[in-house]
Amino acid sequence: MYRLTVLYPPPADPQHFRKYYVEHHLPLAAQLPGLRAMRYGFDLATFDGPSPYFAIWEGEFDSADEVADAMGSPQGRAVAEDVPNYATGGAHIVHYATISPPVQDNMP
Repeated sequence: MYRLTVLYPPPADPQHFRKYYVEHHLPLAAQLPGLRAMRYGFDLATFDGPSPYFAIWEGEFDSADEVADAMGSPQGRAVAEDVPNYATGGAHIVHYATISPPVQDNMP
């Protein structure tokens, strides 16, 4: 599995960000070719102080090539071009192959 993650610093207008993001941007992102799943969240928190990020989006793809193809597609360009319409703080984009180690059962 390969993941594309977008981290958003705090916007100038959080209400506008939320409304525009949910009503307009997420439907655009859902059209990315090869997208297997997506999730997002607002009001990111840390355990030791304020978070430098307001929101996060994660998209899952089969491979790095799928991400590159998706972002180079007309839908990917439309998604990228839409970001300034709501994310006044910009966006930080990272992508990486995911690793799923086994989880130890903590049951006695």
